Amino acid sequence: MKTPMYDQPISEQQSLQLITEMIQKAKKDVHERGTSSILWGSVIGFCGLVAFAERQWNFYIGFDVWLLALVAIVPQIFISVKEARQRNVVTHMQAAMNNVWLVFGLSIFALMFYFNAVPGITERMLLQEGRQVVEREPITGIEVPFRYFIASSSSLLLLLYAIPTLVTGLTFRFKPMIVGAVLCYCFFAASLFTNSKTDLLFSGLAAICNWLIPGLILRSRYTKEKAALDV
Repeated sequence: MKTPMYDQPISEQQSLQLITEMIQKAKKDVHERGTSSILWGSVIGFCGLVAFAERQWNFYIGFDVWLLALVAIVPQIFISVKEARQRNVVTHMQAAMNNVWLVFGLSIFALMFYFNAVPGITERMLLQEGRQVVEREPITGIEVPFRYFIASSSSLLLLLYAIPTLVTGLTFRFKPMIVGAVLCYCFFAASLFTNSKTDLLFSGLAAICNWLIPGLILRSRYTKEKAALDV
């Protein structure tokens, strides 16, 4: 009578081979793929540079380019779900990283909604109270209704940009992301002393340094490691 496989003793060599295969399989699933970084680096970098170009050379592309940041939430959710399904082993670290980037996307959406909604809401609330803020042209002395805006909105975005990158960089001990996040904080500090047009340039550059370049490096490493593990 043949002994069932699970009743047969496993040799030391077989045990080591099984453990090695499990470790390699887990490595393939654990490794950060850089997809989210590439997505947000491309979108935010493009938005920042285009918005700066519009202000610098006085043209308009026909819509608020920052709306693309809201649209990017959809592929971010798709990426998170797809990568979760492809993984055979989901660790707490992987789940945490997915949640960090997902919350970041939702925070971008909330902040952009805040920037667009609050000025109009503030003006309507003041009008309901019978008040109106006006600004006076210093040369002509003509008074016109004040156009409400969120001061230093780009600075707030720069501060938010560094969070998921620094968390990912520290978690995986990936220096390009740590350096990118530090540069992002430097752009934030500089933006406190510059005009809004320059802040837009900082946003584009921060996205490239903070996400796009580290994301491309991560993706290249992941592809090479995956190819080596599949051999």
